[in-house]
Formats: sequence, structure tokens, C-alpha cells
Amino acid sequence: MGKGIFITGTGTDIGKTYVTALIVKKLNEQGRNAAYYKAAVSGNSYDSDGKLIPLDAKYVKDISGINQPVDSMCPYIYERAVSPHLASRIEGNPVDLEVVKDGYDRLAEKYDTIVMEGSGGILCPICFDEREIWLEDIVKELQLPSIIVADAGLGTINSVVLTVYYMQQKGMDIKGIILNNYIKGDIMHEDNIKMIKHKTGLDILALVKSGDTDIDIDIKKII
Repeated sequence: MGKGIFITGTGTDIGKTYVTALIVKKLNEQGRNAAYYKAAVSGNSYDSDGKLIPLDAKYVKDISGINQPVDSMCPYIYERAVSPHLASRIEGNPVDLEVVKDGYDRLAEKYDTIVMEGSGGILCPICFDEREIWLEDIVKELQLPSIIVADAGLGTINSVVLTVYYMQQKGMDIKGIILNNYIKGDIMHEDNIKMIKHKTGLDILALVKSGDTDIDIDIKKII
């Protein structure tokens, strides 16, 4: 079975997919047979043939250069840019945890490393009406350690510490934190790093600047 890592965030639109793509690219460049996986992706569009395309998966594939087929990356794809539980309420096709696990297991048979991206933050509801599934249920089912992606700027101390506290209370293993939109020398960003490390006791695994095409991270610390 392949080794995996789960990428979550302190919320939506903090650059989780961007950072995930850079991690997959790094793995690929280091000779790892890496794959990308996401249980449910919302906010997608149709191609010229009328097929709904998982845009996050396509983005990661384009940035990382991996050869993995896009149709193996996301079992549940929704058009509306809302939480998966609400998207499936509107569009149908609610998430089934066994389907998600089966897709992951099939990738684990073919790839050395699987980088799995979450939907939104760790408290994202994945399914609710037919059955109750939260993002944390998927992490626990697949027994994956996690990395938290957060913005480096204002408000990040609160959002990171609360996310860490919640995940630890739920028994989830956290490898560390990656800060996105980092500006070297910015007094607030530098202080945020110190405060986050002090309050959580976790490592800052990488600092990603806006527009970076590579990530400076020790792969041995996360996989």
C-alpha cells in the first residue's frame, strides 16, 4: 500500500490547492511515483463535450507534471461552488465513504505516495442528508497524517491554533504547518511564525511566497 498525506487548511481560498500542487511537483521531481486525490470537489465547469471537469485536479496535474489520469483523482465532482453536502443536495450524487476509500485504495496499489487534498477547512461537511460525513471522518478512515495550510498574514494565529486544537482533540496526527503568501522580512509574518510555533508546538514545514513555482520542504518530514 502506498504512503499518504492529507492536506487541509484553516478555511477556503487560502491556497490549499496551490500548495498541494507544489508538494506533488516536489515529489515527482524527486522520483516519487506520486498521485493526487480529493474526495469531493465543488465549483467546477463543463468542457466542450459537456463533461464536468474537476478543476482542482486538473490544476494540480498541470502544475506538478504527473501522468495520473484526471478521472482517477476525484470520485465526486459538483458544479456549484458550495460545500459538498449542499452541492449534492442540489445536484444529487451524495458522497459515500466506501466509494472514497475504494478510490484511494486503488491508487495506493499503483503509486508510492498519495497527496490527498481536503475540501475547505477540516470542519467541512461532506455529506449530511443521506448519511453524516465530515472531512475528519475521511481522514480517520484512511488513517492519514495531516498538514495544515494557512495564510501567513493577519488573523492566522487564531485560525491555525483553533484548527490544530480541534484536530488534536479528534485524535488526528498533524505533521506540521505550511504558511502561504509569506513575505520575508514582514514583521507581522515573522511574528506569526513565532506565535504559531509557540502556541501549537508544531513545525512550520514550509513558507510559500506568492507566485512560487517550487516549495522548499523536506519530503522526509511529511512522508
